[in-house]
Amino acid sequence: MRNLFEQPLGWPGLFGLLGLGVLMLVIVLVFVVFAIYFERKVIGYMQFRPGPNRTGPFGLLQTTADVLKLLIKEDIIPKKADRALYILAPAIMYVPAFTVIAVLPYTSRLYLADLNVGVLYYGALTSISTLGVILGGWASNNKYSLLGGMRSAAQLISYEVPLILSMVGVVMMSGSLNMRVIVEGQSGGFWHWNIFPQIIAFGVFIIAAVSELSRSPFDLPESESELVAGYHTEYTGFRFAFFMLAEYVYVYAIAALTTVLFLGGWHAPLPALSFIPEIVWFLLKFSGVVFFLFWLRATMPRIRIDQLMSLAWKYLLPIALINIFLTALVKELW
Repeated sequence: MRNLFEQPLGWPGLFGLLGLGVLMLVIVLVFVVFAIYFERKVIGYMQFRPGPNRTGPFGLLQTTADVLKLLIKEDIIPKKADRALYILAPAIMYVPAFTVIAVLPYTSRLYLADLNVGVLYYGALTSISTLGVILGGWASNNKYSLLGGMRSAAQLISYEVPLILSMVGVVMMSGSLNMRVIVEGQSGGFWHWNIFPQIIAFGVFIIAAVSELSRSPFDLPESESELVAGYHTEYTGFRFAFFMLAEYVYVYAIAALTTVLFLGGWHAPLPALSFIPEIVWFLLKFSGVVFFLFWLRATMPRIRIDQLMSLAWKYLLPIALINIFLTALVKELW
């Protein structure tokens, strides 16, 4: 994969990069389709319901049918909406979600971009999606949408701070912002994984990541009991689908990032199990994190907005700062 990026950019290289981009897009879309199906099945099982079981064998085509329904729905733009921003908002929401995947390493040889500032790249791009949420709410010319957009901006910005700070401890231990180097530093068995020395950072990271995903119990930007549907109340058809697509692409990105930073990436939990292909270990850990996110949605009730903001600024931020101090102290002493 590295050779493709080191070659001079000619027509073969350009078409190779385009093909690689299309392949990643297809992989992510397939993940989204089956992640939605898996989520509905898991939550259905936990709530003693069958979940999707009508469309296709075992209900496997239900998500495909839902996507097709969204694509053929009428595209309605409110008369007094800011048309340009209304159209642009879903793209601003989705594009950063897809581009962060470029720096995620799957095995020691399978990765797209080996950036020395991969962690910084991830944090910088994910912050752009907040603009899509705000623009979508404001451009709709709807009070519910505007309230949802502003609430979402407050939530995403508040939790982005402890999310980034929780990654600083891992970066300090690894001595690099390069995600591949971070994973290589966790080789040799599960006792070398960052989740153990950075257990405080891991807790802060998971809580902040769930809030950044706007998933239960932090799904306040689109809390239907208060704001109809939040910032995308006025969106229909494929534009609405882009907002939902971005949410599940971020699930993919967060699950992969958690695996890379804290769970040893592609490394086996025991050296004796290293004969199993690296991609298998990565996918097992990745799937476990995705399952946890779905499990959380079926378990936790939604919290209030004041509780949400208090958790970020009064608890997670100080805890993340204390973890950085402790990590620096341990690095200095040992």
